[in-house]
Amino acid sequence: MTASGDPILAAGCVLWRPAPSGRGIEIALVHRPKYDDWSHPKGKLKRGETAEECARREVLEETGRHCALGPRLPTVRYAVAGRPKEVAYWSARALDGAFTPSREVDALLWLPPAEAHPRLTQPRDRDLLDAAVATRH
Repeated sequence: MTASGDPILAAGCVLWRPAPSGRGIEIALVHRPKYDDWSHPKGKLKRGETAEECARREVLEETGRHCALGPRLPTVRYAVAGRPKEVAYWSARALDGAFTPSREVDALLWLPPAEAHPRLTQPRDRDLLDAAVATRH
C-alpha cells in the first residue's frame, strides 16, 4: 500500500539531562500503553503551532518537564495507516518539572544512552538517539 494524502505533521525531542552521577547523560523514554512501546516524546502539531512549539508542548505533556531545544535532528518519515507522517525532532535538555502518569504515557525512564538504545521499540528511534548523542561530541 502506498502512502497518499497530505502528511501528518508532528514534532518531538530526544530529551536528555546530565546524569546524577555527574558522568555523562541520561535519555528520557516514554511508555505509551496504547502501543505498548518505548519512544521519545512526540505528537501531532496543533493548528497554527510551529514544530518547535509542538516539540516543547509534547515534552511537557508526556514527561512533565520543560525543555531547552538544542540541535535539530533528522526528520523521520513513515506511513501510518497508509498516510505519510513527518516528525521533526530536536535534541533537548530537560529543565524543571515532574512526571505524572497519564492514559497516554504511563511510565518515564531515564537511562544512559547505551541502556536506552535497546529499550527503544522502533529502529528509527534508535537512529535518532544515535544522532542526538553524536551532536554532543
